[in-house]
Amino acid sequence: MTDSDTADRARRAYADIMTQPAADDSSVAVTMLDAVFAGVWQRPGLSRRDRHFISLACVAAADAETPLQDHVYAALNSGELTIVEMQEAVLHFAVYGGWPKASRFSMVVDQQWQRIHRDRGTEVPLAPPLLPLTTPSDPEQRLAVGAQAFRDINCLEFAPGPDHAFHGAGILNFVFGEMWLRPGLGMRERRLLTVTCVAFQDAPYPIVSHVYAALKSRDLSFDEIDELALHFAAYYGWPKAAHLSRVISEQKARVAQEWAAEGAGGFVPR
Repeated sequence: MTDSDTADRARRAYADIMTQPAADDSSVAVTMLDAVFAGVWQRPGLSRRDRHFISLACVAAADAETPLQDHVYAALNSGELTIVEMQEAVLHFAVYGGWPKASRFSMVVDQQWQRIHRDRGTEVPLAPPLLPLTTPSDPEQRLAVGAQAFRDINCLEFAPGPDHAFHGAGILNFVFGEMWLRPGLGMRERRLLTVTCVAFQDAPYPIVSHVYAALKSRDLSFDEIDELALHFAAYYGWPKAAHLSRVISEQKARVAQEWAAEGAGGFVPR
């Protein structure tokens, strides 16, 4: 394949995924586009929709303004994510990636949603109504629901007690008492966002616990989480992805051992 063929393939792949032509024609840019868009994005291990969630979390965390704009635009313009799903992704990112970065993420979503409708010559739809609160408003009941959700989502037998603000008001009341249970995103999408976020945070316990839970719950298969690590490497760098990959290997062994002990016959989901 000639350099011209490679460049054409890279630009076609980029335009197909990002729903707009590539802006940079330099040889370095073409090489990156070919590796990421004609390479990683085309792999069968994850759907294009899955890859949008991983990419969005990475570019929002990286403070990469133009890539953030472009990836938000692509996910919405392609129809892979609805505006409600995108807004829920921003909220989930806020918890695991930080509220200041999520504030910018949210503003970009609004800007790109308006751009899409302006380009199409259509009116921006009225803002969708806020999703209904699906968990109890009574404080004690809400904490109880949050504690059960914490156990279920993290695949653990115990939950922290509401002994101080971080655990009570934060973890039990909001993170697991509401956010993880909100109807705007499925559990699989929330797993993709969370594993991506804890991978770039260098937080030693959350990366272990969330990789473990994603596998133990079977929301992500062994092959899918390996593919997540590769996609993450393309967007956030190989050093952090190498650490994520090591954690994944350790947790796959742990989960397989637990399944074997539970009588699952050592079944390993692919």
